[in-house]
Amino acid sequence: MLHHVQLACPPGSEAALRDFYEGVLGLAEVPKPPLLAARGGCWFRGHGVELHLGVEDDFRPARKAHPALLVHDLDAWAHRLAEAGYPVAFADDIPGMRRFHSEDCHGNRLEFLEPLS
Repeated sequence: MLHHVQLACPPGSEAALRDFYEGVLGLAEVPKPPLLAARGGCWFRGHGVELHLGVEDDFRPARKAHPALLVHDLDAWAHRLAEAGYPVAFADDIPGMRRFHSEDCHGNRLEFLEPLS
C-alpha cells in the first residue's frame, strides 16, 4: 500500500500550492511535523491520495514522472481543471480506462483516470 507521493516545488510557493491543491483539486492541507515544516512546502490529502510537495532550490517540473489519481466523474475533474486555466489532454490508450493529463501550478504532470463501466 502506498502512503504518499512526493512532488517538487520551488521555494516560497506555498500560497500557489494551496490555491491549486486545495482550491482547484479540493484536497485538505495536512500539517507538516514542525521539523519538516521548516523546510517549506505543503502536504495535502483527499480523494484517497496524499501528496507531499517538497521544496527544491533548483526546481524543475516533473514532465514525465507523475502521480496518477483514480477519480470518479472524470469529465467533472477535467472541467474543474480547464475552468481554472489548466491544460486537459485526454488519451484513450489504456484499455478499460478513460484518462487525461494535466499539470499543477508549477508544471508538474498529473494524470487522472476513471475505469470504464
